[in-house]
Amino acid sequence: MYIKEAAELSGVSVRTLHHYDDIGLLSPKTEYQGYRVYDQEDLIQLQQILFFRELDFSLSHIKELLESPQFDRNQALELQRKALLEKRERLNQMIKTIDETILENKGVRTMSNKERFAGFDFSKNPYEQEAIDRWGQEAVNDVKANTEQLPDKERKSLERDLNELFQELAKHIENGSGSMAAQQAIARWYQYLNKIGNYSPQAFKGLGEMYVADPRFLENMDQYGEGFAEFMREAMAIYAETLEKTVE
Repeated sequence: MYIKEAAELSGVSVRTLHHYDDIGLLSPKTEYQGYRVYDQEDLIQLQQILFFRELDFSLSHIKELLESPQFDRNQALELQRKALLEKRERLNQMIKTIDETILENKGVRTMSNKERFAGFDFSKNPYEQEAIDRWGQEAVNDVKANTEQLPDKERKSLERDLNELFQELAKHIENGSGSMAAQQAIARWYQYLNKIGNYSPQAFKGLGEMYVADPRFLENMDQYGEGFAEFMREAMAIYAETLEKTVE
């Protein structure tokens, strides 16, 4: 279907679809009578995009998720369903809070401060982080598999490079994860990983979260110094977010 028809069907504007095309999020490749048209696969992808947008995922995160070789559409639908059910419960609570506030304004009842803010939650989107963690873990597995397939000499060389890089990174703990020196070293870590795997900024950030959340990673990382895992998580998050801003 033509772009105007796709816009009317999906409930988004033609301008929005043009923007998705401009940033490479959804670019129809089929042509009919000189016009680019949306085929069935494009519409399925648009549905995925709109589910993620409804859950407040950034366009850059959505793009990286959909382009990830590890992305699984059925897993994404399960995640979106879970998140939307919880969002519905939160919205129901906020409607109740509004109703009770109206009654208070009419002098019918008095609200406690806790009741006044029931339903509000502007903390980080937990489902966006779950997506990062899930596909980040698969990226870790891919790197491990690729490394194991290398000749012994080449694998040992990579291990030496990794050890030297982590030793260098540990020297920057006192400077802070956001320092220029730390971020330059983290950039080399990101480049290193993408030599043997396929890490989007989002998956890279998820890997940093795993360094702290997974006891196996935590133990291995902290051998380079106390607090090294936490330092790496923060530094990798800062670097990933900087990369993401260049996409938006």
